[in-house]
Amino acid sequence: MDVVGVAKDGLAAVKASSKNLVDVVIMDILMPGMNGIEATRRIKAARPETGVICLSMHANAQFVTDVLNAGASGYLLKECGPAELINAIHAVWENRAYLTPVIAEIVVQDYRTRRSDPAASESTRLTGREREILQLIAEGHSTRDIAERLCLSVKTIGTHRENLMAKLSIYSIAGLTKYAIRMGVTAVDADPLGRPHMPSPD
Repeated sequence: MDVVGVAKDGLAAVKASSKNLVDVVIMDILMPGMNGIEATRRIKAARPETGVICLSMHANAQFVTDVLNAGASGYLLKECGPAELINAIHAVWENRAYLTPVIAEIVVQDYRTRRSDPAASESTRLTGREREILQLIAEGHSTRDIAERLCLSVKTIGTHRENLMAKLSIYSIAGLTKYAIRMGVTAVDADPLGRPHMPSPD
């Protein structure tokens, strides 16, 4: 087992994975600019045979589901020990899935919830593009900046933002930022007084 590369953020992880043709990627979730969910989606789109194990401190049903939908084969909490991580790497390398027991229980409970009330569950489930835009909003980027980064029109970004607000029933940028931090979409730093960084309203 050889470590062939280390990346400091999601975009770097995508590039490093393509360059080194790695078998297994251990992906952090909270990274600036491009989070681990979007990075996982791009890695799997470019090279489906690459296995991805997400390592996170978050044990949230929607968060786990989004990671798995992006193509990850494993999900571990950061509190796991070295032995469990090694087991997960071997499992994913052998084209098997690996979920730490706590996460497996969350997945089962979420499945049961969606079966009993699918409309309520799907109403707050974000698409990959919506999560990407939500992260950039929370990190303080303006609508125009987000449009340039994603090669989309300002009008399209505005529509996505409106859809986000309607889907989440959150109608302010500050509210979206707080939601993104709470759900682990972004790792926005708090200021010395403990307040989250708030983006520009435009």
